[in-house]
Amino acid sequence: MNLLIFETDELDSNQQLKLRGRRVQHLNKILKLQVGDKVRVGELQGEVGLGIVRSIDSGLAIIDISLTEAPPAPLPLSVVLALPRPKMLRRILRGLAETGVKEIHLINSFRVEKSYWQSPLLQSEALHEALIAGLEQAMDTALPKVSLHRRFRPFAEDSLPGLCQGRDALLADLGAKDSYPEAPSAPSLLVVGPEGGFIPFERELIQQAGARCVGLGPRMLRVETALHCAVGRHLTLLN
Repeated sequence: MNLLIFETDELDSNQQLKLRGRRVQHLNKILKLQVGDKVRVGELQGEVGLGIVRSIDSGLAIIDISLTEAPPAPLPLSVVLALPRPKMLRRILRGLAETGVKEIHLINSFRVEKSYWQSPLLQSEALHEALIAGLEQAMDTALPKVSLHRRFRPFAEDSLPGLCQGRDALLADLGAKDSYPEAPSAPSLLVVGPEGGFIPFERELIQQAGARCVGLGPRMLRVETALHCAVGRHLTLLN
């Protein structure tokens, strides 16, 4: 935890932050903070700054806060991702939040197992937890928005054209003739399929919506690896 993130309703009438639960355990066991110590803090969807510990025990920490800085700039990239297997989903969401992606669409596909949509990780609380973990790592406070689309064709025909409009829409595809751009345009949209890729019918609908096929090389990559490779290209835009 590089940033202690809190919500507005955790401030008392004196604008002191009162923390309980997981974060207090982290302050005690990992950071080993004592009265008078400073810690980086950030208000969810707000500014970041410094906090000074006024009191702390095993169950409660009271912190004076001063917020003076804006969070890091968002990455000018939105991601459309065929729902991955549950054991990968948390890592992927955390990684996208770390890199500054603020718009994520999880979609269905022929090769997405129906059971994936029953995963408890898709509950709002679990999604929130995974995204917060990424924000804490990256010292960011702007929470990404995750949208779930359980039917492929309505998404591809009704929603995807609007997402592609005004953006360089890129469909990561192993058989693409064109390579993934070294310096992607901004803003961009990245579409990544399931393990094994989209079937031809799905690929055609995505292209009709406005996306162009680009490749990340000759190797068959796992979804998680392909995302890391592609998003890394866009991170160079913030340097």
